[in-house]
Amino acid sequence: MSYSKTIYLVDDDQDDRFFIREAIQDSGMNVRITEVENGFDLLTLMKEVIDPESSVIIIDMNMPKMNGLETVAAIRTDNRLAAMPIVMLSTSSNPTLIRTAYLSGVTSFVTKPSTFDEFAQLAREIGERFL
Repeated sequence: MSYSKTIYLVDDDQDDRFFIREAIQDSGMNVRITEVENGFDLLTLMKEVIDPESSVIIIDMNMPKMNGLETVAAIRTDNRLAAMPIVMLSTSSNPTLIRTAYLSGVTSFVTKPSTFDEFAQLAREIGERFL
C-alpha cells in the first residue's frame, strides 16, 4: 500500500500509542504510522525523513531520555524540519506548561485523551487540520 503522509507517534506509554494508532487506523486515513518511545529516538529517525512536508509528529510531553519540550526545541532548530506540524499531548492542562510548549514550537497542544472516543476525536482533528 502506498501512503501519502506519515504520522510519527512518539510516546513512552505503549498503551497510549496503541489507542492513538487504533484511532488513526479506524478513521480511514491513508497514512503510515511510525512509532518511537522517546524524543532521542525520534531525532535519530528524523535524520532519515525524506519529505517532512508530508509528515506530522504527535508527541507526548513526559518521556525518558528526552522529553517532548526538549525534542520539539531540537526539531525547530533544523531548517529542514522547522515547518513540520507537531501536536503535543500531555496529561497536564497547566497554562504555564501549555505556554512553554507553544514557545518551544508546538503547532498544537492537546490534553491527552482518556477514552477511545476522545482518541478518535483527536485522530479526526489531526486528519482535518494537518493531513
